[in-house]
Order: sequence, then structure tokens, then C-alpha cells
Amino acid sequence: MIYRSKAPLRIGLAGGGTDVSPYSDEYGGAILNATLSLYAHASIEPLASPTIIVQALDRKEEERYDFATQLPINGKLDLLKGVYNRIQKDYGAISSGFKLSTFVDAPAGSGLGTSSTLVVAIIGAFVELLKLPLGDYDIAHYAYEIERNDLQLSGGKQDQYAATFGGVNFMEFYGNDKVIVNPLRIRQEYLNELENNLVLYYTATSRESATIIKEQQSNVVQKKNTSVDAMHQLKEQSKMMKEALLKGRLNEIGEILDYGFQQKRLMAKSISNSKIEELYNAAKAAGASGGKISGAGGGGFMTFYCPGNNRYQVIDTLLKYGGEVKSYQLTQHGLTTWTTQGSL
Repeated sequence: MIYRSKAPLRIGLAGGGTDVSPYSDEYGGAILNATLSLYAHASIEPLASPTIIVQALDRKEEERYDFATQLPINGKLDLLKGVYNRIQKDYGAISSGFKLSTFVDAPAGSGLGTSSTLVVAIIGAFVELLKLPLGDYDIAHYAYEIERNDLQLSGGKQDQYAATFGGVNFMEFYGNDKVIVNPLRIRQEYLNELENNLVLYYTATSRESATIIKEQQSNVVQKKNTSVDAMHQLKEQSKMMKEALLKGRLNEIGEILDYGFQQKRLMAKSISNSKIEELYNAAKAAGASGGKISGAGGGGFMTFYCPGNNRYQVIDTLLKYGGEVKSYQLTQHGLTTWTTQGSL
């Protein structure tokens, strides 16, 4: 038998960065995001031999170990091993060899929440294998704990919840790791137009999000007014975006995105750079009414809102800079798990 799972990647539409501690703990954060038909995949196949194989098929990386209840965290496929170590520590239910294989539909460091989504998918595969009694909030928080506490990786809280719940969600973040996920009931024609008008562009660069996030966290700790005030404004931006989507005021979305882009650059110096600025200005000159940097910033994906039929001129302009326009659909489903027969 093979135990599989998939979890969707996400685009943040507003409020990005306010889910990161210590800002969210001290002031409360709010984010609006939507999941895409791009996924992190995980499969577990039990083996007859006392061997543990972990492999990232998209990165052509593999590690093999004799069976053990804890695997070394050494910079090689640590997300895969970190989930296994925590599952064993909490449940101790695995006593034989297995092969854990993963694949992600977007590059690491691209700003679509790939790392956190992958952790959610891996947890999902183990939940399917072991029939663990974990609900959506449990899985999302579990993924957060593994990444932030066990593996000591910097980042926010939104990605784990987006991947688990799926759909368009307005999320609120408070101290003591309290998270409230509010699914938005948006009319289908509004979602269709949003999907049509959003262009997802990969800059063909990746970045180390942890470095940017640490700078952002430091600015909050030091009470740097420019950075903290920008986060306050981004939190308000998420409320503006929620109202525009629910009421069908789609003509306002580009302006709301543009407002967020101006504010996000003030959170940390490394969020934007000359290439991002050039791409953003070129897209606006071609007809985009606004856009944003995905994730922590610094590279990866950018999203542009292109009203009317402007998406085609914007795409032509962006392609002149290299990179890639990524096809996608908005999806309403979060983490999905199932069992099948056969071999990988």
C-alpha cells in the first residue's frame, strides 16, 4: 500500500508579514490568502527491510538510513526527517522501514509557502498511514511547531493554515499561537474574475526568506516606527481586501495591492530590490493596476492584478525580462490524503 497526500500552495493577497512573531503576538496580525492548483505532494511506502529512505524527487536528493526512531538533522532533507522525528516522539507508532517521497510544484524559496506546505503534506501522509486523530487546526499547528520549534526555521504562521484549510481565507493571529481561520464565501463570478485578472510571475530567482524575516523581526523588537507602522497598514490592507472581495468591488483590488506593495517595502530593506522595482513598474506601465511580492520578498514569485484584458499586454512585458508566467486555478480544497495500491 502507498499512503499519499497533497496540500496546495498559496498566494497572499493582503496583510503579508503580520503573521510573524513578535508582531502578531504584540499587536495581532491579519492576512488574506488564497490557495492555488499547485501542490506539495508526499507519499509513504512501507518497506520489508529495516531501512528508511527519504527523497525529494523534484530536487533529486535522497538519504538512506538504517531504521531508527530519530534521524539526524544535518541540513539534508531536514523537513522530511523533522516530521518523522516528531511523529515518532509523540506517537511512537512506526516500527519498520519505509520510503518517504516528496515533490513540490514550485521551486523552494519562491514565496508561495513551499516549505510549510510540504511539512503539512508530509504530516498528512503520516496521518493517513497511522490514522492519527488530528483535525485541521491540529495539523496546521503541528506543522508550525515542527518548523519553528523543532527545526528552528524562521517564518510566519499563515502558510501552514492555508495549506491545511484551502480556499480563500481571512486569518487572524494573536499571542500564544492563537489562530482563527475565517473562510470567505465569495461569489463564484467574483472568484472567476479574480482568477482571470491575477497574473502569477516567477522571477527565476529564489531567496532565503529566513534572512528577510529576521530583519523584519528585529525591526519590531527595536520598535522601529517605519517598519511597525507599515505592518499596521498591511493589517488594515487585509480588511480592505476582504471587503472588496466579499462585495465584488474588484476594480479596487489593484489599488489595494499597490498600497500593500508600497507599505511592505518599508518593513525591511531586503524585501525589495532594483530588479523587483523594475518589474513592478514595467507591469504597471503595461496595464497592471497593482501587484505584490509573494512571501517574504526579495525574489521568487510576484503577483499582478490586470483588469479588463490587460493581462495579455502585462504577460508580454514580463516575459521580456526572462522568468515564467505560471498557469494556475484557485482551489477550494486544502490538505487531501488517500491510500492506494501499487509501487512508487
